[in-house]
Amino acid sequence: MRRSNPEKINNTDNEGIIEGRNAVIEALRLGVNIDKIFIAGGNTDSTLKHIASKARAAGAVVVETDRRKLDSMSVTSSHQGVIAVASFAEYVTIADILGIAKQRGEEPLIVLCDEISDPHNLGAIIRTCEAAGVHGVIIPKRRNVGINATVTKASSGAVFHVAIARVTNLTAAIKELKKAGVWVTAATTDGDKTLWEFDFNEAAAIVIGSEGAGVGRLIGENCDFKVSIPMSGNLSSLNASVSAAVLLYEAVRQRKNKITAL
Repeated sequence: MRRSNPEKINNTDNEGIIEGRNAVIEALRLGVNIDKIFIAGGNTDSTLKHIASKARAAGAVVVETDRRKLDSMSVTSSHQGVIAVASFAEYVTIADILGIAKQRGEEPLIVLCDEISDPHNLGAIIRTCEAAGVHGVIIPKRRNVGINATVTKASSGAVFHVAIARVTNLTAAIKELKKAGVWVTAATTDGDKTLWEFDFNEAAAIVIGSEGAGVGRLIGENCDFKVSIPMSGNLSSLNASVSAAVLLYEAVRQRKNKITAL
């Protein structure tokens, strides 16, 4: 991936930027290749001192600067006194994600994001995926936010733990998954089954649609099933990241129960 110049960051090209204390600490812990860390100077904050020490030990250049400079560099507007410039690993392939499930001896559990444009939503989805033990996340290159500074911070560093594939065509990705024996289901408001009726014990991929339009028509037509979350209130749907969390933890519950029953 291209490395970003932190002094010329813009909102569309910031995939090498990590902001916020938790995200930077997690990147350092995992050995992410960090070139340089900009940190608030003259600060007695113990956490920032810890980050600076860890960064130097990892061979990264640590630059002390004032908060106004950090503010001007920040993409998220919430840098918490530290901004790192990293060389992220490449996105993985769908075959890599399926391989992870095979290595764990588990049926694949995968999330596909259909035009998720809000980086906070994508970050939250990835964070939930990491917590739920999802084998990978698939995002399209077009009309979907990539793994940038805001996504990284919103995920609290989960982007460094979850295999993420970025594909040219989401429909083609669905067909590849189906060919590999994965059942693909779209999260919709008019599902054929509720999440409690759907069997998540089989190899499963869940498509989470955009914040406004939901799962696209063509994507929905290529899915094997449609599943819904029953709503008892006046609103017809949940936030995309919340929907992902509800569905994934139903999958976790079912899989845990199956193991217990064996």
